[in-house]
Amino acid sequence: MTDCQPSLCLSNVTLGYDQHPAVHHLDMDVPKGQLLAIVGPNGSGKSTLLKGVMGTVKPLEGKIIIQTPRSAIAYLPQQADIDRSFPISLMDMVAMGLWHRHGAYRGFGRGCYQAVQQAIARVGLRGFEKRPIGTLSGGQLQRALFARLILQDADLVLLDEPFAAIDSRTANDLMGLILEWNKAGKTILAVTHDLHQVRQYFPKTLLLARELVAIGDTSDVLSAVNLLRAQTLTEAFDDDAHVCQRGDEHRHIHHHDEVA
Repeated sequence: MTDCQPSLCLSNVTLGYDQHPAVHHLDMDVPKGQLLAIVGPNGSGKSTLLKGVMGTVKPLEGKIIIQTPRSAIAYLPQQADIDRSFPISLMDMVAMGLWHRHGAYRGFGRGCYQAVQQAIARVGLRGFEKRPIGTLSGGQLQRALFARLILQDADLVLLDEPFAAIDSRTANDLMGLILEWNKAGKTILAVTHDLHQVRQYFPKTLLLARELVAIGDTSDVLSAVNLLRAQTLTEAFDDDAHVCQRGDEHRHIHHHDEVA
């Protein structure tokens, strides 16, 4: 792959667990400022791809190049990955969005608390500041997580199922925030199953089925032929397969602010 200027580049990337590939041989570039939906059948490797970009899942082979420091990446996990029994208030959870600037143990000044309150108000949760996160509905928790993203103010935003198990009003409100972030120049990758929403709001789409089926204009990618192929590939994938080799790519992840 040639020297790349995009926000994100993947070159012959295979990702997996215990040496078993979950998604393999991905080659793709994501330009800065792109709003990209990641779609595919269940088990197609969508969440694994985001974790690979975050660096929590290391490539089994290939190279991931991110043209931004790690502190400028924000990640929204699936709600199922969040421990809602942890004794923390909504305000404290949202305030975690400022940790990259102020650290976990440094005291927040008046300006920080005002920023947290403004973010909470922006997502429609004014008055919920002292509520334990375990008492929130799915939609309220997702709004709070988006308030945390507001405070992170990251250049690259990774969203794993941001619209799952929430009401349509919340989904529309959060989609409005995503569009605002994208208009401001942020690069956004969002895993979602809502193809109607993808067709309505996302100009570009990646269709994944343990391998790249198609990437490009949403109207072209979400064709009946491509969707059927994705379903067939995912169903046929062998979870016990060994890592397949292609070329002599080095196995590492490279952030632009680090030495390869």
